[in-house]
Amino acid sequence: MDKISISKATLGRIPGYLDFLRSLSPQKVPYISATTISKELNLGEVQVRKDLAMVSGAGKPRLGYEIEFLIERLEDCLGRNKITLAVLVGAGKLGRALLQYDGFQQFGVKIAAAFDLREKTMSIDSATPILPMEQFDLFCKEHNICIGIITVGEGSAQQVCDRMVESGITAIWNFAPCKLQVPSGVLLQNEHLALSLAHLRNQMSQD
Repeated sequence: MDKISISKATLGRIPGYLDFLRSLSPQKVPYISATTISKELNLGEVQVRKDLAMVSGAGKPRLGYEIEFLIERLEDCLGRNKITLAVLVGAGKLGRALLQYDGFQQFGVKIAAAFDLREKTMSIDSATPILPMEQFDLFCKEHNICIGIITVGEGSAQQVCDRMVESGITAIWNFAPCKLQVPSGVLLQNEHLALSLAHLRNQMSQD
């Protein structure tokens, strides 16, 4: 499937589409309409048509979307058939919470390992190994790591970011409350938790 640009909102609805379509029997009902999907998922029909057009094109006149084909395209869009490996640096409270979260794989991403400087974090009960930073560079290169997650403090975030780039990582998800500098060609997504919460509170006060 060719690479396409999909909005965050659309991406967030795709697992719902998949769960619903998989509950159907394509042998009995091979096609489904956007109208049916929108009613079952309580979504606007126009929104459903736009979402599905992004990943599979328009449905067939009077028939709708071929269910098996649509499932295949939605799975390809999420990358479920080809998991992308990620690493996390900073096994503190936030880092450990992310390690315990099991929802990343439904979007085609798996945290292969976490890294931390503090020896006491090595004994954390987690299905994901927590390794010392001395092993970081070699691990990333051996496992062809593409995504790095930063959950360290502001003071060391840029240093960790630079090391990720040097290890071949091309996409970084940053939870540190600071601006990071990355070279051209490296994707950077900043997740400012306090700012998001403040924005939510501000919206409440305006109601």
